[in-house]
Amino acid sequence: MTRSIQAKISRAALLGAAIVTTAACGGGAANEDVAYVARDVETLYAEAQRRLDQGNTQLAAALFDEVERQHPYSPWARRAQLMSAFSYYISRDYNKSISNAQRFLSIHPGNKDAPYAYYLIALCYYEQISDVNRDQSITEQAQTALREVNRRFPQSEYAADARLKLDLVNDHLAGKEMEIGRFYQRSGRWLAAQLRFRNVVDQFDTTSHTPEALYRLTESSLALGLREEAVKYAAVLGANYPGNEWYEKSFELIEDHASDVTPS
Repeated sequence: MTRSIQAKISRAALLGAAIVTTAACGGGAANEDVAYVARDVETLYAEAQRRLDQGNTQLAAALFDEVERQHPYSPWARRAQLMSAFSYYISRDYNKSISNAQRFLSIHPGNKDAPYAYYLIALCYYEQISDVNRDQSITEQAQTALREVNRRFPQSEYAADARLKLDLVNDHLAGKEMEIGRFYQRSGRWLAAQLRFRNVVDQFDTTSHTPEALYRLTESSLALGLREEAVKYAAVLGANYPGNEWYEKSFELIEDHASDVTPS
């Protein structure tokens, strides 16, 4: 890639959602037709770049696709593949962006821009994360993709940003486990609830949900008549989160020797 194009891609990768919002406001030419007209590769690529710079991201993506279609063996085709994926990402057409980035990686796995292609895939999943009240399959895909960036390119700028984004992803997944666990508690399904809360403690122990998960484990254990287990969870909560409101609540439960606790 040229330096100017690479610079734009790098800035877009780091800014993520902010660039998506800006482009969405300016991309009004998505419905323009891309009629087949044989053009030399430099002219066609320059036109695609011009459209992208103007914010016409859907048309830019189609023109970058046309570069590859008309000139499949040109070095420009390789650049156009990734720029097409980038253009689709900017226009929030995440499925096409992922598809093009994956195709780029399948054809050019060792290319110097492979780290960005992996990161772009992760961004596409990450920006589709929904709230914890909805299905979290996209969140799990974002987690997998972000981990892959960090695993393959741990020293890159993309990995550094991926690690930051993983914190939010993990918090979402932990939040979903908590939501389901609380539902099971309200239904009196204490064992099923405990499994969910243990998942949070075991798999997402660095998230903001861990103190409540330990409290809920204390609560569920008491409801099941497992006072020793409840004391253990309360002790872990106190050792790791002293002064936390959830520890204070768990301490009160233990002090009351409750055996028929109802969730608060």
